[in-house]
Amino acid sequence: MNLEGRLIGNRYEIIKKIGNGGMATVYKARCNVLNRFVAVKILRDEFTTDDEFIRRFNTEAQAAASISHPNIVSVYDVGKDDNLYYIVMELVQGKTLKDIIVEDGALSWKWSVNIAIQIASALETAHKNNIVHRDIKPHNIIITEEGVAKVTDFGIAKAVSNSTITAFGTTIGSVHYFSPEHARGGFTDAKSDLYSLGVVMYEMMTGKVPFDADTPVSVALKHMQEEPVQPNELNPRIPTAVNNIIMKAMKKDVNLRYSSASEMLRDLNSALKNPEGNFVVMSSNQNDFATQRISTAEIEEAERENRSDNKKKNKKQNKFKKFISNHKVLSGFIGAILLFFLTIGITMLIMNLTSVKDVQIPDLVGMSLEEAEKVAKDSKLNVEVESEEFNEEVPAGYIISQDPSFIDNYKIKEKTTIKVVVSKGAEIVTVPKVAGMTKEEAIEALEALNLNVEVVEETSDKIEEGIVIKQDPEEKKEVSSGTTVTITVSIGTGIEQVSVPSVIGKTESEAKKILTGAKLKVTTEYSEDSTKDNETVIKQSVESGKIVDEGTSVIITVNKLPEMKNGTVKVNVKSLLDGKVEYEDEEKTQVKKVKLEIKVGEDTVYSDTVDPTSTNVSQSISGIGTVNIKVYIDGVLKKSGSLNLNKSTTYTAE
Repeated sequence: MNLEGRLIGNRYEIIKKIGNGGMATVYKARCNVLNRFVAVKILRDEFTTDDEFIRRFNTEAQAAASISHPNIVSVYDVGKDDNLYYIVMELVQGKTLKDIIVEDGALSWKWSVNIAIQIASALETAHKNNIVHRDIKPHNIIITEEGVAKVTDFGIAKAVSNSTITAFGTTIGSVHYFSPEHARGGFTDAKSDLYSLGVVMYEMMTGKVPFDADTPVSVALKHMQEEPVQPNELNPRIPTAVNNIIMKAMKKDVNLRYSSASEMLRDLNSALKNPEGNFVVMSSNQNDFATQRISTAEIEEAERENRSDNKKKNKKQNKFKKFISNHKVLSGFIGAILLFFLTIGITMLIMNLTSVKDVQIPDLVGMSLEEAEKVAKDSKLNVEVESEEFNEEVPAGYIISQDPSFIDNYKIKEKTTIKVVVSKGAEIVTVPKVAGMTKEEAIEALEALNLNVEVVEETSDKIEEGIVIKQDPEEKKEVSSGTTVTITVSIGTGIEQVSVPSVIGKTESEAKKILTGAKLKVTTEYSEDSTKDNETVIKQSVESGKIVDEGTSVIITVNKLPEMKNGTVKVNVKSLLDGKVEYEDEEKTQVKKVKLEIKVGEDTVYSDTVDPTSTNVSQSISGIGTVNIKVYIDGVLKKSGSLNLNKSTTYTAE
């Protein structure tokens, strides 16, 4: 069932599948309420018809959601949508411990012990909250990029008060990591988790699981009946204390194991300080072992068959011993002959087995999986699908790459397994709507769908800075994974905002320099104000401190007072009297009186009589602007005029 794009619980938008397990399929999703990415684990269809299992599933998920620990993947929600049962969990970026073991093989003991300490710490918290995991395995442990171990999948765990994991004659879990009591379908508790942790430590440090066989039932029987090979026999670098911790955790008798995760934690921490210490009190195949159901009836039947076989063997052995005791000479002769032929047979068998032929490695890239399997079979080779990937260039079902790679004239042994990566074709995704989002939100949403992002910036006086204006391709368009989506992001108006400085009291040139330096335009006007300093700015059109767009025009008003100037007034009095001067008596007293009056504005700067016989009365003056001149004869205005000192400096009255 393809759930990509579906909305679960009216809240969780499924983005893509990121994992498969024996019980559930895991998807990456976006929580539209809290706007964050989460992992949604959806129960497989075969479990949804089991009412008792569903009841346990819900109980266990809710119990797991109640615990919080840095080494436990948080459970946020549990629910049902139509016939889908789901758990919502923290989305952890990293690799599973199983992937790391597969890639690197046996890991260093110090690193392994550190990881085991984190897992044990998580189990300690869970057990104190009456939660037993019951499926501890490397597949359920995620190692983050920072090296933190996160235990996940408490989906088949439940409160200890419910006691047993078995139902309807089956047991649930991963058989390679089962405790013996778990394999029998019996009572399981916190010590079962510690057994599984011992198995995980065994695999981390040796690269192999302690027990393996062709069938899950056979593996389960080995857990119940056989002792594992000591891990330090497989990897001599494992210190004594660490080896003893693993063996104690894997004791078949629960009473001989660690009594609690806390006790195991103490020994693990001590092992880091004293790896060769004797403080532990004693009273591998790389297959992907998925969570499975195993019939407990099969296990019981296998045990009965083992007991029956043992009885038959004992009966035959008794008859054979009796024959030998009665025919010692004959028995010795027959034995020698049998030993001779047996030796020859074994020698020939070994030669046949060891004489494996070399064959040319075939080029499988570009073939369909069926074609590749046929070609490999013809060369007595095996083909194993290592993974499936989306690929735009290679059609679905065809091979993208192989390991070992094809090299001309390069030969490999018969029965070698060639691992191949098979194409799932081009991944088609629906472009989401990102217009209106912030740039960061849009990039995250697009990259979550494996789409590339190109950012183009554009000015806008309507859209806020940092918000996506438009996108190409548009929303809801179906494109191939890896397609580039261009988003146009607003950078605002693109015009810088500046603060208007104060230029009052500055000279015109100073004011212009300050304002243009602030990226403003300047316009000058002039005015007269005798109360202010001349040639200084007395007013500006935009008040100081105001934030405006760069390039805004500011009008400054400069005080321009007129200048004081000197001039001369000349009067030809005689010509004004037409050359006639009358006398009153013999003493020649003047009959005519001539008065000269000079005003600058309203201020009189000169007022006095002058000689009527004078042809050139000259008077120096100082003033601003216009000078008014009046000549009176016997009190009667005879002549008037004006002198503009800004244009001329001499006035002559005749």
